[in-house]
Amino acid sequence: QGQLIESGGGLVQAGGSLRLSCTAAGRTFAGYYMPLAWFRQAPGKERGFVAAINWGTGNRHYADSVKGRFTISRDNADDKNTVYLQMNNLRPEDTAIYYCAARVGETNQPNASAWEYWGRGTQVTVSS
Repeated sequence: QGQLIESGGGLVQAGGSLRLSCTAAGRTFAGYYMPLAWFRQAPGKERGFVAAINWGTGNRHYADSVKGRFTISRDNADDKNTVYLQMNNLRPEDTAIYYCAARVGETNQPNASAWEYWGRGTQVTVSS
């Protein structure tokens, strides 16, 4: 029916950069551009909001902890249906599994339980 497929995680030193990608594939997402978001979950912590983007307007929303360092963007050229998270000036506290999510409804929704579709996640590890 539909899949959110993340890629781009890895190990990086503090101060470094990574770019995550999330492709929305399948009939669930075909022809309907849902809001897409990134969440992250560190060991022993709840899944927390990172950033979200409205596919149609391009409006972006960020958690305070990543403002000025992370940028969410989209690419729907040739029906790519892909969202990116450019992460700069990474810190050890950014270490987590990063998940892509989609939902029907408002974009500015930081509550993970309100997002209906999820990818499997990609690990980001930042060493000090």
